[in-house]
Amino acid sequence: MVRVILTILLLGESSQAVQSPPIYGNWRTYTTEDGLPNDHIYWVEVDDVREDCIWLGTDEGLACLHPSTGKVEHYTPKDGLAHQAVMAIQVDPKTGDLWIATFGGLSWFSGGKFRTYTQDNSGLASNVVFGVAIQGDTIWAATTAGASRFIPRTNSWMTYSSANAPFEENWCYNAAPGPPGKVFIAAWGGGILEYDVERDYWQAYKDPDKEFEIDLFPNDGLVHDIITAVSYEDSVIWASTYFGLSIYDHWRRWKSYFEHDSGLASEFINLVRAQPGTHIGWICTDKGLSVFDYDTDRWVTYKPSDSHGHEGEVRVYQGGKLLEVLHQEPSIGNQFVLAVDFEGDEVVWVGTSHGVSRGVRQLEQVGMR
Repeated sequence: MVRVILTILLLGESSQAVQSPPIYGNWRTYTTEDGLPNDHIYWVEVDDVREDCIWLGTDEGLACLHPSTGKVEHYTPKDGLAHQAVMAIQVDPKTGDLWIATFGGLSWFSGGKFRTYTQDNSGLASNVVFGVAIQGDTIWAATTAGASRFIPRTNSWMTYSSANAPFEENWCYNAAPGPPGKVFIAAWGGGILEYDVERDYWQAYKDPDKEFEIDLFPNDGLVHDIITAVSYEDSVIWASTYFGLSIYDHWRRWKSYFEHDSGLASEFINLVRAQPGTHIGWICTDKGLSVFDYDTDRWVTYKPSDSHGHEGEVRVYQGGKLLEVLHQEPSIGNQFVLAVDFEGDEVVWVGTSHGVSRGVRQLEQVGMR
């Protein structure tokens, strides 16, 4: 009898341990009090080349946070950075070089020195760069005048806009690598644009019903043409808008999610980022952080109770059904979430309007009640 009870208990623990997405906790938030140049974190990028470096894009420049020591390195235009407003960062996995999207051009950080590309000294479409992506040996910059493609090896530039590609709007907000040889561009009012490098071919994904206020025909395509971010992982495309979340599964079907039918914290989404090697998307909204496993249809949403993340709630959903509400202390730094990145499966970094928060994967409901 004891053996049976023990087996049931172990099975229960095992079931809890493999639930996906898991819950993260033991949050630690870093702010200006810890040496950050600014609390408004536009971008978080874990450096997989350098050890112990989390790159942060802020209103006051570029920062590298060393979690092991708490030390912060800070770079500004005085150091050669194009502009103090840093919107996105990518680390080249081959070289460790940084490519930095700013409001004053595209900066390349290599060997401790900056080189900046602008519309005056290069083929960059606009100095206002919102996003950057690395696809093989090519750098893509999402600008307010189109998407610029740069190959450093040959120093060659190409810009795509409504003049030579199916861009309904030239204002590009985000770029992301796709499968080999492809890149995705999030256009503000123009949907998602997929570029096949080898075929030199653009494919546009847009909202078929063209209704800005409602999703007239559910799951017929993108929920809206104003796309704030696009992310790709393992044949699944994630698209964030200010009106909900859209997912394109294996180029077969669209599915959209809203507050009323899911665990989504808010339909006002600043960014979505797919977790490498999974079908899990991390959705950064104005009212919290939502994590969604497309395979299990399970949501985990983090909602801090105050503006400094002293405590908050974790809400677990199966589809649109709320299963459990857990108290968490502390929580993420603020409910206005702008960025996220991952240290493997165990640690997540979340950029908010009040600092960057580090969370650790919880195998049990540790620190919750």
